[in-house]
Amino acid sequence: MIQEIRIKNFLSFKDEVKLSFEASKDNLAEESQVVQINENTRLLRFAIIYGYNASGKSNLLGVFDFLSQFWTYKPKDVDIKTGVIPFRLDNQSPDEPSSFELIFYVQDTKYWYQLQLDERQVYLEKLSYYKTTQPIMLFERVLQDGQSVVNINQNAEKISAAAKELITINCLKNLSFFVARNQVNVSLPIIDAAKDWMKNNVMPVIFPTTPLTSYAEKLVSKSPQLSDHLVQFLSQADFNITHISSNIVDHQLSDDDVNYLTETTGYSDEETLQEIERIKKERTIRQNKTVFEHTVENDNGRESYLLDKRFESAGTLRTFGIETAIYEALTTVSVLPIDEIDASLHSRLLEKILFDYLKTPSRSQMIVATHNDGLLDLVDDLIRKDSVWFTNKDKAGVTELYKLTDFRGVNRLSSIREAYRNKRFGATMN
Repeated sequence: MIQEIRIKNFLSFKDEVKLSFEASKDNLAEESQVVQINENTRLLRFAIIYGYNASGKSNLLGVFDFLSQFWTYKPKDVDIKTGVIPFRLDNQSPDEPSSFELIFYVQDTKYWYQLQLDERQVYLEKLSYYKTTQPIMLFERVLQDGQSVVNINQNAEKISAAAKELITINCLKNLSFFVARNQVNVSLPIIDAAKDWMKNNVMPVIFPTTPLTSYAEKLVSKSPQLSDHLVQFLSQADFNITHISSNIVDHQLSDDDVNYLTETTGYSDEETLQEIERIKKERTIRQNKTVFEHTVENDNGRESYLLDKRFESAGTLRTFGIETAIYEALTTVSVLPIDEIDASLHSRLLEKILFDYLKTPSRSQMIVATHNDGLLDLVDDLIRKDSVWFTNKDKAGVTELYKLTDFRGVNRLSSIREAYRNKRFGATMN
């Protein structure tokens, strides 16, 4: 679980901002929305971000995609850029490093990750963990004379000089320590627990343009349990869908199609490379064929009809994808960021999606950005005050990030939604 993330000089975040999941003393939905990690740490499972268009909401969620890519992808050579994008609306920031800090828990072990880099190279990457109140360094890599120098704490992780040297050789200045570590067959259990969490438990950001349907089809084709869950959810949401089936169908490819699909540049993950090799060998592309069964009542009684996904509404397909992602987050105990979660969804359906998630005890976390201020009417009913955040962009183009509980007198407001609309919290159009 994430405790907090700090960001500086990334996209519209020129100055350091902090998104924290630490829970206040509020006891609303304590059993389902707050996880008691230890005696001193209580973490929230949910954060909701408000702000007008271009205020930085998407940029905030984009941090997770950047870090996920950086942690796992190996550039083809040392000249490939790191992928970081600094603040560009002044003369100094583009030439300065971007920085990130992430404090998170894997089970009950607390980690602290630090990263400083620019578009060409990493200046600092460091991972620490806690056995007491003080952090213990696990590894640190710094840039010296244009080369990465790696130090691994032998008191925490036993490693031979030869293995450490191999990691250092593979740790090019434009990639993560974790990518270099993956290329060396050595046991680093404490470091690897954090690495595996970063790879497997931080899900890709869902943007309005994300091809959610194909993502959901792929998972449904492998999981009858997921299919049953989706049918149950959709039926409760007043859809007349009574069954969903998804199967993989192979389609033959021409030589030109094979050449086009197997060309790669920049970053390539292992799964993509494996699929490229399969396409070259089998000369087919795999696509999902999904059919929705609709059961209706008419003059003939109850009848069922099979409809291809092409005939489903945007709202149905969006629900199909969003609920699949939430199911996956709950199943794998992952962090799920969703931008504009309200896109193509009726307000009541959105409320049901959030209600079902927030009422399910779990160590998963969800971060959503939205324009639906109607959800503010659910604060102190479904949504906790300490889960509400705002983004606001100043005249210099710099995004500020702050939370609802930073404001005095919030508990005395009769309507948080009306206060928001009346610009009490900023983060609205002038």
